[in-house]
Amino acid sequence: MPEPILDPDLPIIDPHHHLWDRTALLPVLPPPTHGFEQIIRRVPRYLLDELLADMGSGHNVVATVYMECGAFYRPDGPAHLKPVGEIEAVNGLAAIADSGVYGTAKPNAGIVGHADLTRGAAARETLEAEIAASPRFRGIRHSASHDPDSGVLGPLVRQPAGLYLDRTFREGFAQLAPLGLSFDAWLLEPQLPDLIDLARAFPDTQIVLDHVGTPLGIASYTGRREERFDIWRANIRKLAELPNVAVKLGGLAMVFPGFPSCLSDPPAPSTQLAAEWGPYLETCIEAFGTDRGMFESNFPVDILSCSYATLWNAFKVFAKGYSADEKTALFSGTAAKVYRLAL
Repeated sequence: MPEPILDPDLPIIDPHHHLWDRTALLPVLPPPTHGFEQIIRRVPRYLLDELLADMGSGHNVVATVYMECGAFYRPDGPAHLKPVGEIEAVNGLAAIADSGVYGTAKPNAGIVGHADLTRGAAARETLEAEIAASPRFRGIRHSASHDPDSGVLGPLVRQPAGLYLDRTFREGFAQLAPLGLSFDAWLLEPQLPDLIDLARAFPDTQIVLDHVGTPLGIASYTGRREERFDIWRANIRKLAELPNVAVKLGGLAMVFPGFPSCLSDPPAPSTQLAAEWGPYLETCIEAFGTDRGMFESNFPVDILSCSYATLWNAFKVFAKGYSADEKTALFSGTAAKVYRLAL
């Protein structure tokens, strides 16, 4: 039975979700050996209808920020311009929602795309094309996620080690600030020192750490998440010393941390989720403050642990002791500021 919605009037800006349609890929996917493949099977389609249904499931979600996931790329043309198709497609869905036919909420009010920064300074061409593609475009994400154990990332193994330290990548990264663009960073907990180095080198670029830095508790890290907590916390505190960095509070429902709630049957209640995630959320808020922290859904990826409504309940359970102003920052204010949303 669905949980009652907690604090249903509290405005929420969801700063991190995806959209995709992978139905055509299902027949050729390998047997599910990793949580990501199970997500694609469970949610082959997550487009405007599905997003609006989640936004309307009881919480007061007033707007969202779309996060790139390699969907809707242009089918032809130069490879470095194919990611512009993702911006164009999501901008179209946002325009449909802005018609008011589906209510007053603003899905995809901000759009974070992708550009290949390993092209160095030449990446500027992609960035300028994405700016031209949508007034909602706010920045890019270029994942650096890597681990020597390929079992951690499974089908998401794509990047070499040390991407954020690479000289050519940084030549591309240097194009962001002059264009007024932000950078979302997805990497794994052992890689946090690379992001600290990057953020120090580019103090004028707004950086957002996704998923509290992705703690690990699967594959070779099974049973070691708590052992590595102090290492993670020390790096989070170092990162928080840099004022150009904000943090997304979520992503802990993914398979990577290996919490008992992931893939549990029956699904875990919000109270259990809040208890499992609490030490990570609390550490980040203590380090960054509420004005640089924002709760995120990471949907539909986080569906392996809970529904959209239960996820936001879990954040509200966790945040029950915070003041009204602090809740406003965590649930909407920081996201609006970081992604420059005028609502």
